[in-house]
Amino acid sequence: MIKITAMYPNTPGARFDHVYFRDRHMPLVKARMGAGCLTYTIDRGLSGSAPDTPAAFVAMSHIFCDSLESLVGAFTPHAHELRADIANFTDLAPTVQISEVMVR
Repeated sequence: MIKITAMYPNTPGARFDHVYFRDRHMPLVKARMGAGCLTYTIDRGLSGSAPDTPAAFVAMSHIFCDSLESLVGAFTPHAHELRADIANFTDLAPTVQISEVMVR
């Protein structure tokens, strides 16, 4: 199983609309990717590892796919539209990582 993670840094003064991200952007991603997206999760950063420290990321999304080929095949045709939608919920640039899920 493959996971693509988009991590949005917790930058003071940056804009991030969690409601739009949850209710519009990620359902759009799932709709466009279809069966290529098995499921997805969304994280909202609460704190760092020590109490009263800021989270490193304001939000993260994780999209799970059967394979790297299914990820590329499902995402690539819609990449421009999905990347353009980012401006509707944030002015941050995400850090993206593709991982192999070793245990679930």
